[in-house]
Amino acid sequence: MNFSWLAWQNLPWCKATAGQWRYALRNAIAMCLALSIAYGLQLDEPYWAMTSAAVVSFPTVGGVISKSLGRIAGSLLGAGAALLIAGHTLNEPWLFALSMSAWLALCTWIANHYQNNVAYAFSLAGYTAAIIAFTTVNITDINDLWNITQARVCEVISGILCGGLMMMILPSTSDGDTLIQSLKAMHTRLLEHAGLLLQRETTDNVRSAHESVIGQILTMNLLRIQAFWSHYRFRRQNNVLNYVLHQQLRLTSVISSLRRMLLNWPEPPEILFTTLQALLNELAKPECNKYRLAQILSQAAPDDKQDYRHQAFWHRLRYFCWLYLNISRWLRQFERADADTTLSPPAVPALARHADSAEASWSALRTFIVILLGCAFTITTQWDAGDAAITLAAISCVLYSSVPSPSNSVSLLLKTLLLLSLFSFIIKFGLMVQISVLWQFLLFLFPLLITLQLFKLQQKNRASLWAQLIVFGGSFLAVTNPPVYDYQAFLNDNLAKVFGVMLAWLAFQILRPSSDKRRSRRHIRALRREFLDQLSRRPHLSQSTFESLIYHRVNQLNSSRDDRARLWLLRWGVVLLNCSHIVWQLREWHSEASELTDMREVTLQNLHRIIGERGVHHHSLAQTLEELAQRIERLQAIGNDEASELAGIIWRLFCSLSQLQQALPEEARAAGA
Repeated sequence: MNFSWLAWQNLPWCKATAGQWRYALRNAIAMCLALSIAYGLQLDEPYWAMTSAAVVSFPTVGGVISKSLGRIAGSLLGAGAALLIAGHTLNEPWLFALSMSAWLALCTWIANHYQNNVAYAFSLAGYTAAIIAFTTVNITDINDLWNITQARVCEVISGILCGGLMMMILPSTSDGDTLIQSLKAMHTRLLEHAGLLLQRETTDNVRSAHESVIGQILTMNLLRIQAFWSHYRFRRQNNVLNYVLHQQLRLTSVISSLRRMLLNWPEPPEILFTTLQALLNELAKPECNKYRLAQILSQAAPDDKQDYRHQAFWHRLRYFCWLYLNISRWLRQFERADADTTLSPPAVPALARHADSAEASWSALRTFIVILLGCAFTITTQWDAGDAAITLAAISCVLYSSVPSPSNSVSLLLKTLLLLSLFSFIIKFGLMVQISVLWQFLLFLFPLLITLQLFKLQQKNRASLWAQLIVFGGSFLAVTNPPVYDYQAFLNDNLAKVFGVMLAWLAFQILRPSSDKRRSRRHIRALRREFLDQLSRRPHLSQSTFESLIYHRVNQLNSSRDDRARLWLLRWGVVLLNCSHIVWQLREWHSEASELTDMREVTLQNLHRIIGERGVHHHSLAQTLEELAQRIERLQAIGNDEASELAGIIWRLFCSLSQLQQALPEEARAAGA
């Protein structure tokens, strides 16, 4: 048996860094302070204040502020809903059950349509109403409903204020510094990504690298939101951050289109790869400028202006260089700007996000059924601990409906509750029963919380378990005012909580979330529908909005284990995105020659024949690719600069569409050939 973990240098208190100690102390003090204040205010269940302080224990100022605002809004909304529902339906148990089930289903549905603070606020509104309403089913005086509601809200707000106060006293790393460093690291990563994709040899990790880059850029948006709440400077420069993120997504698209051209170029000249490497090396230098890049680009400039492939690739490569330099310039200006500096980048919309309405509705139905069944069982059996079971079932259904693997998350929660049941029994009836004043209990609680916080930071693979032990520990210890030590009620309440989570786990097993394959198909169908909108004369989505929406959809399956589903979602996203860029470029391209203008219009019309909402039109794809090749030959025969430019654009479209041939069955592909 290995006891090396008992060595003093491996103990969590000894190997903790200064930052980890600051985080653990800040959160432990906030939780103990919240418990003390709730006791001082004579609130009947002060452990909710401690739980609230634990929930908002983010490592950054912006995270604490944004989480706190969402928690306050959700608590007030949930408390208001509990007052209305319980106040009007407590005398009718079945109407009460239906109303609470409908409210929790509505909160689940809305929370699944949004992210960040909005989703968190509605999740909290759902289970706050459950916490309040289900504990009032046995009251006889309606005034008790108001007292219980205001007590829960006061406990929540007390915990939030304590968490915010300790963040001010023991602040952590600035959100702004983290964001700036992350943006600069992402900018460097994009250069490395270009080096990986734009090489002669094809490697196996290209797809995973592309998915990783997309996910990291979208994660930057979460850091932007946290920085927005942390300092006035970042709220003032929010438009710059939004613009930079859009440009980094555009840069990812340009890299992808360059790679697609290289793969469809039979024999690209060797000078291109030499120039590519020189450009990447130059762009990596802090003093890089346009003049030096232009000198390097001139070495690979096509000698023959009728070489449409070389012309198209060279112009796209130049666009890549100018785009990278532009992002670098805005990053430098943002880093140097103070709170009074006003920067005015080109206006772009916020990064697009889209919810899966089908999945949200399915989650809402699951929540409705679970709560209704739990209420029906409690009403029928008159189980006095049924409120605890339904409350935990509501928390599980609402909170885990939008996570990638809800069954695993609920299983982990079930494991946490079983551990807490055993631990809290020992603490409550072995220690707390002998304590008569709060400060004696805090002497035990404070080092325990510090240890759990250090474990959460140091054991990354078990961080979720330690976090749940911290958050749910208060409700299992049930530090009430005045304290209650009823052995039978304690066991009954803890068993009810475990059974409530087991009911939610069973619901996730029977009413399973959609498989990754099905979700991939829904996202692909939506991508095709949105692409068809891009082909219209007046598209509803701008080019930037469509681009960020595609990347958001692709990122939805980033953690999926179904490689085929991820592959096809990424492939469709990249193809449609490259085609949309070409569509916008064709719209902006004009010529006085009627023949060239007609070719441009016919090319745009061809895209309608190929792609429909239900998929690829097999015969039309093969026919269109053949027509595009013939059109390129005709443009070459014309022999002027405009014809060569249009031929290059059409060739880029040919390169993008040719990837869709892999979507055809083997027999259809053979027939098309």
